[in-house]
Amino acid sequence: MDEVAGWDTIVGGDVGTSTRWKGPNGDRWSSAGRRLARWREDSRDADQRLEEIAADHLSALHETLRADRSAFGLYDTACAAGERLAGALGPLATEGAESEDALVARLVLEVGGDGGTLADAAVRRGMAAAVRDVRSRHPELDDAMGGGGGGFTWDILCDLYQVFFADMVGEFLRSVVAEHVKVAVPVLIAADPEGRIADWVAEKVVDLVPNPCEESAEATDLAQGVDTAQSVVDALQDPSAALPKIAELLVPRAVGRCLA
Repeated sequence: MDEVAGWDTIVGGDVGTSTRWKGPNGDRWSSAGRRLARWREDSRDADQRLEEIAADHLSALHETLRADRSAFGLYDTACAAGERLAGALGPLATEGAESEDALVARLVLEVGGDGGTLADAAVRRGMAAAVRDVRSRHPELDDAMGGGGGGFTWDILCDLYQVFFADMVGEFLRSVVAEHVKVAVPVLIAADPEGRIADWVAEKVVDLVPNPCEESAEATDLAQGVDTAQSVVDALQDPSAALPKIAELLVPRAVGRCLA
């Protein structure tokens, strides 16, 4: 893949990285970039047009990865990160975290790793964004973190798992759009189209991601409805034992739905 002029370095800040960026090419990406270049915040139907531009970028990503699953290293990186997140859920259910900052720092380190690609940066940023998003969904998370110990409930952790994959895709596309803005239309920087596109993408993708808690409930119902060993039913009814494994098994499906 040819390097795109002006897209040489991606700087990720505290949860990102610095690396060479081999940008996307092809008609779908070019078309999405041209539509963004023509977008103006004060134009008629600006919000609708920006959503259409976001959809264009998401479609371009899906088309690229269907043609070449190794593109950007995103698929394999997302799978590895998802498995690490699944492994982190059990300890979070028993230990929790003292604060949002502590939770972000812990998960960015455990899930994001130290790789230097744009996909690695998207994982780290997606993990940080997922913590913030789940906190806004679950006000009780503040009480759990400020309550002096104890773990997080599984409904919170299952939401965190689900939201992570969506935010990771959004953060990857945020980097793509940010470079379009910087290179082609610097006047748009004040309008923050990349942030709004990332948010729209995450909202569209999140419902595609399987939720380990829901999958566990369905598996328990199935196990109870057939001649299944009681030990299997008991294991499925013990979230601390079953859910991390279910989350790990769901990773390929979660990544596939997000990226294809």
